[in-house]
Amino acid sequence: MERYKEIIVLAICAALVALSYVFVVRWDLTDDKHYSLSAASKTLLKQTDAPIEVTLLLDGDLNAGFRRLKKATEETIEELDVYADIVRVTGDGLQVTGDSLGLQPIIIHEREQNGKTAQTTVYPYALMKYKGRKAVVTLLKNTRGLSGEENLNASIEQLEFAFMEALHLLQQTETPRVAILEGHGEPDEAHTYDLMAALSKYFQIDRGSLTPPSPEGKGDSIAIDAHMLDGYKAIIIASPQTAFSDAERFVIDQYIMRGGAVLWALNGVRFSEQVLQREGFTPIIALDLGLTEMLFKYGIRVNPALVQDVQCLPIPVNVSSDPQQPNLQPMPWTYAPLLLTSQGSPITKSMGQVMSTFVSPIDAVGGEDGIEKRVLLATSTASRVTGTPGEVDLSDMNPDMSTFVYQYVPVAVSLEGCFASAYAHRMVPEGVTGDGLQVTEKDIIKTGVKTRQVVIGSGSVLLNETQKGQVLPMGYDRYSGMQFSNRDFATNAVLWLTDSEGLISLREKSVALRLLNDKRAHDKRTQVQLISTISPVAILALIGGIVWIVRKRKYEYKG
Repeated sequence: MERYKEIIVLAICAALVALSYVFVVRWDLTDDKHYSLSAASKTLLKQTDAPIEVTLLLDGDLNAGFRRLKKATEETIEELDVYADIVRVTGDGLQVTGDSLGLQPIIIHEREQNGKTAQTTVYPYALMKYKGRKAVVTLLKNTRGLSGEENLNASIEQLEFAFMEALHLLQQTETPRVAILEGHGEPDEAHTYDLMAALSKYFQIDRGSLTPPSPEGKGDSIAIDAHMLDGYKAIIIASPQTAFSDAERFVIDQYIMRGGAVLWALNGVRFSEQVLQREGFTPIIALDLGLTEMLFKYGIRVNPALVQDVQCLPIPVNVSSDPQQPNLQPMPWTYAPLLLTSQGSPITKSMGQVMSTFVSPIDAVGGEDGIEKRVLLATSTASRVTGTPGEVDLSDMNPDMSTFVYQYVPVAVSLEGCFASAYAHRMVPEGVTGDGLQVTEKDIIKTGVKTRQVVIGSGSVLLNETQKGQVLPMGYDRYSGMQFSNRDFATNAVLWLTDSEGLISLREKSVALRLLNDKRAHDKRTQVQLISTISPVAILALIGGIVWIVRKRKYEYKG
């Protein structure tokens, strides 16, 4: 009987082993689900019908941090291989490969035990190839203000998103379109050049006005097609200076009702930088763009005010009393706040500060409207709000710090949900047509399908400066030479607006940063080494002794 039991147990074990080759069962027991892919990633991988070649360039004599990043990258590739045919390709040589692709290396300077400084060149990239198309995956996120360990941890958190973003681009057969609206005094193409360059990796960027030019002799009676925006995944309205007409507002409203997404970057006040530079001060008044009622209906309000923040950029100020010998010194300019980013949104997670100037505060309204609202950008813990009418004065370089009593004033908010139309109980503006016919009240969509919007209280966040005819990067401060995260913010915002697959949510993945206490580890090094060396042997000896005693008592002859 005992023999039959042994045979049955062996047969069951053999069957389980055989089944393990057919059915792969995986359990991720980590608390942060470090080894699990999201449903969006699995869906994207299962849509592939050809091998995906992956070449990891991160190799060579790496320090502990980069070895950890490499290990995490290899684990991510192994996880991708479960749901798609991943083929690992070995590079022919890191420096040659990296240089030939125009990739920027990372130079690591480390001090060795003998006191000498060692220099290592690292290429933190991976190459993906699918059906003859190639994409570069950037493995290292270098965010200003974060420590090396924090940047490495943020990079590991973003690995799944980085690979899936590249694969999504490789799978695309048609480039989606995004429109930047003009016709209301928006900055010219030179000052939105870097925005277009950043988005051109993912989208076809078009520019144009909603209102066509008026034919000679026909006044302003121009017909506007209510469906003219339907071919665009998102539209961007960046720093308009004149009011939108009723017909234009209607076209935008109905575009949103049909599922269109909008990135609004609106100034709440009107001012003149030219007057400020020439006279040293400028009046500020409320800027009426005709959008207040419309945005209020969607659940948001851009206030006609400016925020000032102690955490701000410096500007050069002439402190010399002699006009013939100027003496420019950097002084803090509280009207140029360095905005904090929220860690609770996939748009801004693991992102550094965002540069801005002349920013208006934003209020969320209509709390029972079912719209999910998230703060993306906010001021620091020491800020204040200047209302309109008022003035901005360059001589106000040392304001009373006791008046900076506001904390975390929202200046950028994301909205998601089914929005109610601002024209639900109104007449259709004159001149709006659809398929060549006048649009009537029965054609108005009163409640839209689920979509997204992002509202920023300043156009400066999306703009770049120019210097001697050269375009500077978004978020680059030419006076301090510092680069901020404006480019990443703008790109992530548009990706979030147009993300129907849910890939941008992968940026919310969090990996716990578990760091050793270096001082304690050094002080107790000998103790830890002894415990880690002797403990396993002692435990095995104890278990072996217990087994020997049990077997001895069980099979001991008692005759």
